[in-house]
Amino acid sequence: MDLHEFQAKELLERFGIDIPGGRVVESSADALRAAEGLGGRRFVVKAQIRAGDRARHGGVRFADSPRTAAVEAGGLLGRRIVTPQTPEGGALVKWVYVEEAVEAIQQLYAAVVLDRGSGRPLALASAHGGDDIEDRAERDPAIVQSIPLTVRDNAADGDFAGLAGRIGLSGAALASAAQLLRQLAQAFIALDASLIEVNPLALTASGRLIALDAKLSIDDNALFRHADLRALRDYMERDESDPVELEAQHHQINYIRMTGDIGVLVNGAGLALATLDMVCDAGGRPANFMDIRTTATSLDIARGFRLILDNPAVRSILVNVHGGGMQPCDTIAEGIGIAMRRGYLRTPARDVPIIISMAGNHAEFARTVLANTGVPHIACSTPWEAVQKAVTCARAESSSWLSSLVAKRA
Repeated sequence: MDLHEFQAKELLERFGIDIPGGRVVESSADALRAAEGLGGRRFVVKAQIRAGDRARHGGVRFADSPRTAAVEAGGLLGRRIVTPQTPEGGALVKWVYVEEAVEAIQQLYAAVVLDRGSGRPLALASAHGGDDIEDRAERDPAIVQSIPLTVRDNAADGDFAGLAGRIGLSGAALASAAQLLRQLAQAFIALDASLIEVNPLALTASGRLIALDAKLSIDDNALFRHADLRALRDYMERDESDPVELEAQHHQINYIRMTGDIGVLVNGAGLALATLDMVCDAGGRPANFMDIRTTATSLDIARGFRLILDNPAVRSILVNVHGGGMQPCDTIAEGIGIAMRRGYLRTPARDVPIIISMAGNHAEFARTVLANTGVPHIACSTPWEAVQKAVTCARAESSSWLSSLVAKRA
């Protein structure tokens, strides 16, 4: 779960991280009142979208008076901002964050991330924070230093002072940075985070370290331990998510619509990605990513079929499943059968070919289930064969596949 900046800052402040004064608002009038309440001479007005690179794409604006802050807020609210991290159509700005501007003598970078290779958290720091740090670090990895953290008794520890020293800090600034890194590590463990990033981290003339921006990602699998954060996720989903993807989530399905014409149903994210690659290699265009979770029931899978068919661009459906773990092939087959009985698969206007490759746990029984439920489909012995036939069917007239199948059976 990725939080908005204002939410991340509110949580980090609980762990002692210093942040600028600010308020989240949803109207120009509220922005005016927020800026007047903050006082000060200069303000920053920030679009609250869950994507980075906002400043380069017009999502962060400066104002030298409360009235100007209100004007800038009005220019952002209701606008779609497109960055490399947003969906193709951009992210709609429903809130802006109005905060006091902070003068920094140096912009630093600090983060705690989960290293998926080692399974351990890492603390990161750089003396060169600010925009484009990812691009700059790719060109010169030495600008970001890191240390591994040791997790013991629900706490993370490491050589925080040593890391602060490696980015050129000394004296009081080194001590403050070491303390901030320790606080970030504490928050990382306590919140079950997978990423906490403060960029830029302002070092002021008075020696304060202030988080000017913050990113915070919480592990969804740990939300059962955080009732308040789980409620926050549910609120954000209702307000922001694509309704189709949200429906899929509620039916134990990971679904993303794409621009092709071959609907894809797979169990397992890795297999799903490999299947998309195969479709592209065969000259086809996937209409979606779909990963059936191990917790999905046959009714959930039937709903997944309906989501695929709700896309009018779909001209064939590729089912590539490998039974294993808690999701045997016959559960998938039962879901297809339910979709057939409910009329999801065939309508007077559409008759979409279904190409199925099944292997692994209960695969033979699944084929019997499909036969007993009368689902017309093309059975394939390998995933690659199924991919090729799905591409061929998508290119052909939809009526021809069923006619040829019936003739073959006769």
